[in-house]
Amino acid sequence: MIHQYKMNGYNIVIDTYSGSIHSVDEIAYDLIADYHKKDEQALLSELLEKYGGRDDVTEDELKQCRSDIEELIKEGKLFSDSRDAHVTEEILQSRPVVIKAMCLHVAHTCNLNCDYCFASQGRYHGERAVMSYETGKRALDFLVENSGNRRNLEVDFFGGEPLMNFEVVKRLVAYARSMEKRNGKNFRFTLTTNGVLIDDDVIDFCNREMSNVVLSLDGRKEIHDKHRVDYQGRGSYDTVVPKFREFVRRRTNGTYYMRGTYTHENPDFTNDIFHMADLGFTELSMEPVVTSPGDASALTEEDLPVLFEQYELLAKEMLRREKEGRPFEFYHYMLDLSKGPCLYKRITGCGSGTEYIAVTPSGEIYPCHQFVGDKKYLLGDIFNGITNTDLRNQFRRCNVFSHKECLDCWANLYCSGGCAANAYHATGDINGVYEYGCRLFKKRIECAIMLQVAKQEEF
Repeated sequence: MIHQYKMNGYNIVIDTYSGSIHSVDEIAYDLIADYHKKDEQALLSELLEKYGGRDDVTEDELKQCRSDIEELIKEGKLFSDSRDAHVTEEILQSRPVVIKAMCLHVAHTCNLNCDYCFASQGRYHGERAVMSYETGKRALDFLVENSGNRRNLEVDFFGGEPLMNFEVVKRLVAYARSMEKRNGKNFRFTLTTNGVLIDDDVIDFCNREMSNVVLSLDGRKEIHDKHRVDYQGRGSYDTVVPKFREFVRRRTNGTYYMRGTYTHENPDFTNDIFHMADLGFTELSMEPVVTSPGDASALTEEDLPVLFEQYELLAKEMLRREKEGRPFEFYHYMLDLSKGPCLYKRITGCGSGTEYIAVTPSGEIYPCHQFVGDKKYLLGDIFNGITNTDLRNQFRRCNVFSHKECLDCWANLYCSGGCAANAYHATGDINGVYEYGCRLFKKRIECAIMLQVAKQEEF
């Protein structure tokens, strides 16, 4: 299977199953497009007629170009066989269940009142709560006990707003560090915060212990303050931006991401990304809102053409700024074409419900943070273990080949079948397809690949 598209002056051909990317001239582009549709002589005649006004296009040169294409096919770099990418259900099911990552909900409460919050202002449609040190300690023990031979473990301190339970966060990190050596483990910590409670203590602690910190900022002041407000309805931009700038200025160890959300009200989201870049932030992410269709913030079909244009505009501006010596990264455009994930990860994705779990303040276990509070997706708890094994097995079977809509999609090994939570909220089935998000994802991948091609050819 191949996918062809033109962007920013490049003619790009993606071979789905080998992962090969080809940047070609327009003649090769046309030859590849019709390679299996027309016999050789008919195709050559058609191209000679199409490009007949050019002195550099002859039948011999077209034949040479076709010969080059045939060589790529023999090498498995074009029209490659899908059999090489398939992993059978038996193999997927036979892999041992090993938990390697945990989203630790240390606070089901928040000091902001964002109207688009999927977690219902941090409460997850339940009561406000914070995790005790004892529960968090047991959660870390549970992770170690169920991690098998996996050495590197990840813990994301999440909420609500985790800094509302910062003392417990610090104690849990200290506990985890104390048991690394005797258990042969290495913990990697991340923290996601709205920034309101950032101070010198938080900055110093995150520099010492957090491999990554996610900072929530929606961009321009008028956009950020429309949704990210406190309980008095006041925008939080003026409070958090100085704190974020100081945090990033002093970030000496580990990475960070400015993470925003765009909605129907700002489909021109690149202006928010550029605003963050102009503030001096260089590690950026902007996610489409996922909410009920009737919500005023919900993205619509009419927004899609604008969003596609915005993603292309973003890629072109990133190239321009890099040439000017002021680059920034965009999370969804970070693509390593030479050292990408293994085939298993490209098929199974994030591993929610199997390799990755979320733990609530009371110790309940869910497949990921987006399922928390939905009792249909309760896996068990950290005291008694995974008791809903049927549900866990459903997630084990959730992979790119379990989505019939994905089988003929050129991007299936980039998205791994998409997000199970988004699929569930859009279709009621974790093996469904969130079609709107799927179209956005494919546009992002096209832009990301174009960026890689441009960097190879222009830098």
